[in-house]
This record gives sequence, structure tokens and C-alpha cells, in this order.
Amino acid sequence: MFERAGHSENTTPKPSPTELPLESRRSFLSVLLGLGAVFVGALLSVPLIRFALFPLLRRTTELKSSPVGDISAFSSLTEPVMRIIQIEQVDGWRKAVSEKAVYVTKDRRGQLRVLTSICPHLGCTVPWNKEKNQFVCPCHGATFAVDGTRISGPSLRGMDTLETSVQDGQLQVRFQYFRQLVSDKEVIG
Repeated sequence: MFERAGHSENTTPKPSPTELPLESRRSFLSVLLGLGAVFVGALLSVPLIRFALFPLLRRTTELKSSPVGDISAFSSLTEPVMRIIQIEQVDGWRKAVSEKAVYVTKDRRGQLRVLTSICPHLGCTVPWNKEKNQFVCPCHGATFAVDGTRISGPSLRGMDTLETSVQDGQLQVRFQYFRQLVSDKEVIG
């Protein structure tokens, strides 16, 4: 097959038949290994991509109302009554049920109001003080009237009212969080 160096103008040696299959096998195996690595990488990245995008693609749930109590129990209120409600919060893929304190009271016209117990100043829990007949924040001394309006202190607004409804004789409340340190009531969650 090879011509002698003296008689041929082409001096590059041709590969022997045994070298060609070994080189092509190595190329085939490296291509196969590369395709396998891409396939395995793609399979492993699917859960990671889903984990990262799930909260963005998932629809948020509606805020559900929580039962406070029978409406007839609040007909003869003379001072605010604290009730503990259970709220369901969905945060991305995690669902948590927590308890929050709310106060049921009447406004100046005699209508029922539900107030959050969170101070609009810095978020402390505001208890009802029977002796002073007002809400008094233990953190910074803000005081609020029976209906939640601001009397004095560093708070820029009164206690926040929550949206209520009556269903089947039960007082229902929709709990929300509000921005603190601002004069206007602004829902944040």
C-alpha cells in the first residue's frame, strides 16, 4: 500500500487499518459520554428550576375569613372583648395556621368593629386596660379609645380595623397586616 519515499511525491503516511477503528471508537465514546452528561444534567436541573419558579407560577390563595363568634354574643358589648382567631397563611409552598388576637368592640354609632391587636406604631401587642378604659401600648405608651381611635402617643394613626361580615349568624373577620410607622392605613399582607 505504501510507496517508497523515493518514488512518491506524497510523503505523509496513511493510517493503518488498526488505528482508524480505535480513534473512531474513542470519538464515539466521548460523544456518547457528552450526550449522557447533558441528559443527566437536564434531568437534575428540572427539580431545581421547578423549585425556584413554583412560588411565581402558583396562584395565590384568597384571604379567607375566620370565625370570631356568634353575632348575638356581641350585641350587649360595653367594653372591647378579645378573641383569638385562627388564620391560614400560604407562603409560597408552605401552609401555616396561626392564631391572632383581635378585639371586638362597637364604634360611636353602635356598629360592631373588629380591631387588630397590633400597634400601628411598632407592632407591639396592645392590651385593653379596664382601669383606664382605653387601649394602652406597653412599648411606647400610645393610647387608643374604645373604638380604636388614637388618643395620644407616638402612633401616627388609630388601631387598624379589619374587614368583617356575617355568615349564618357568625361574625367573620378577614385578618390582614398593615404597614407600621405611617399615618395612612396600608395593607401589606
